[in-house]
Amino acid sequence: MLSYDSAISLKGQTPGSPAISNGHQNIPPSPSTMRLPTSSLSNGMRTNGNVSSSLSKNEQRHIWLVTGPAGCGKSTVAKYLATVLHMPYIEGDEFHPQANIDKMSAGIPLTDADRWDWLTALREASLKELERGNRGVVLTCSALKRKYRDVIRVAPYFSPNLHLHFIYLDASEELLLQRVMARKNHYMGANMVHSQFEVLERPTTDEVDVISIDVSRPAEAVMAEALDRVLDTMEAVAAEAQRK
Repeated sequence: MLSYDSAISLKGQTPGSPAISNGHQNIPPSPSTMRLPTSSLSNGMRTNGNVSSSLSKNEQRHIWLVTGPAGCGKSTVAKYLATVLHMPYIEGDEFHPQANIDKMSAGIPLTDADRWDWLTALREASLKELERGNRGVVLTCSALKRKYRDVIRVAPYFSPNLHLHFIYLDASEELLLQRVMARKNHYMGANMVHSQFEVLERPTTDEVDVISIDVSRPAEAVMAEALDRVLDTMEAVAAEAQRK
């Protein structure tokens, strides 16, 4: 199995801030057979600080939240989608306050109280990217419990053209433990994997805004499926908007 951390740099993009970035992502290039977004889905994105004139109040906008426990490949998949779709990328781990990082580094699981402000900050950061003129944004967040996902679900309440989607990366605890043990220089230790699975609430069938993907396969297969399902969803949303 290919390691999700063994990626090459995709250059030629415009870098953003440390927490939100469009460029220089360490992700594999798309295979020659990879499905790419049509012009109707990719044009009009914000690039280098400019907003295309094709953007309008009727544009359908999307928040893509890549979720799952430690080691599932959230950053790899999210960076790939952000680059291919020309959307800004938000790394959720960079929004944790130092107190949370210190607890996780010491192997102490976060409580619900530790997470509320972090989840709210991620939601607000996503909305700010859309306010800047982007049609979409991709971010990472473990979102282990349904109530955590519900915090983010508030985002589209007052924006009828905004659509929120979760991409849940599913794998066994044993597999993710192996991956986390192989990582270097990351504050999330292997002992945290078990604690995350203890509180994990996998998305249920009534959470219709969730796309579940098996990540026990090589990274290339996972990214290909993620992109395909994202494009299918965006096309379905666009078609539904045209019918209204």
